[in-house]
Amino acid sequence: AELLSPACPSAAVCVCVCVLYSVCDVAVVGGGIVGLASARELILRHPNLTFTLLEKEKELALHQTGHNSGVIHSGIYYTPGSLKARLCVKGASLAYSYCDSKGVPYRRCGKLIVAVEREEVPRLKALYERGLKNGVKELRLIDARAIREREPYCRGIMALDSPHTGIVDWRLVALTYGKDFQQAGGSIVTGFEVSDITMATESPAGSSEGLKYPVVIRSSKGEEVRCRYVLTCGGLYSDRLSEISGCRAEPRIVPFRGDYLVLKPEKNYLIKGNIYPVPDPRFPFLGVHFTPRVDGSVWLGPNAVLAFKREGYNLYDFNAKDFTDALSFRGLQKLVLKNVVYGVGEMYRGLFLSAQVKILQKYIPELSRSDIVRGPSGVRAQALDPDGNLVDDFVFDGGVGELGSRVLHIRNAPSPAATSSLAIAEMIADELEARFSL
Repeated sequence: AELLSPACPSAAVCVCVCVLYSVCDVAVVGGGIVGLASARELILRHPNLTFTLLEKEKELALHQTGHNSGVIHSGIYYTPGSLKARLCVKGASLAYSYCDSKGVPYRRCGKLIVAVEREEVPRLKALYERGLKNGVKELRLIDARAIREREPYCRGIMALDSPHTGIVDWRLVALTYGKDFQQAGGSIVTGFEVSDITMATESPAGSSEGLKYPVVIRSSKGEEVRCRYVLTCGGLYSDRLSEISGCRAEPRIVPFRGDYLVLKPEKNYLIKGNIYPVPDPRFPFLGVHFTPRVDGSVWLGPNAVLAFKREGYNLYDFNAKDFTDALSFRGLQKLVLKNVVYGVGEMYRGLFLSAQVKILQKYIPELSRSDIVRGPSGVRAQALDPDGNLVDDFVFDGGVGELGSRVLHIRNAPSPAATSSLAIAEMIADELEARFSL
């Protein structure tokens, strides 16, 4: 029997909190935004099949989904014709339509990508051309005067104006996906940390169905779910979930923590929409930016430093296994060697906020150290290859043998996965149908 939570507010989903043994056609492991969107898409396509979503935490969407900037990206940055570009542009359109249909609040507040140095202008113009090729709507290059009209306190010599960039609470969106999934007949089990995925050797006691459900998923508490097929969307643990079922160890997930600053409420007037830097191709991450939130606050940042724990949101969070796995991986060692100066700078700015503010003042000169406080942090699941390259595309895996023919692992769903979540879900459902002939 399912034990449902006694209260189920409109923004939440009812979940099973205790399952000793159950069966389903398809089990989805991972209750972040990609797992929830995929489960929703699959059950809407296949209402005659049974689906169960398994999440290790007591609540859904607590990690990457619940610790991001909340931006609805428009698709400017990505290589024209690439999968990331197509999924982002389509995903943004689907996200706006979905929020409208479900009453999820958002703001289409726009974004300026601002050049503050002459040497950044050619890169900015290249971004403009890239965005046009990707089909991003209403992009335009604007001069210093137009920048001040859009953002009165922002200074720059040229900017790329993206009016279709927005902000939303992605965790609320993910929980709404979960409600859709349940209303369509799906089951959600929380507190189920997957420890093993194997093929069954015999039918469970008391069952007359033989090996109709040949895949066994066991939790760290000894609970068991049997199914025909498995989809994993493990985020920060996607590599370890893959290894459980016999897949190769790489690409490896290395956690990078991003620390945000928050404007004091009386200074929120400084920022109207998203303000981003022109990306520097020499560095692996985007750089600090200004992001308004749907709750009215304004976040600044983040930086990017190695996290000593995969779900370590505080400076001193530490997990010996996570730390050892990261430092012993030759891919991280090579990445660090290629970006020593950048990495040291990120750590320094994370410790000394005045250094971070100095960079932010290039865009908002009126900003001062007294205007900001430390804010929340997020941890990014960065996939790395053995040569120290950031894996920037989607990676599917299944493994080998009989188990491999029944499992699909989403080993990398790169940013902007939240924006692209509904489009990604369609792609994952297509892949699952092709592999398993659903």
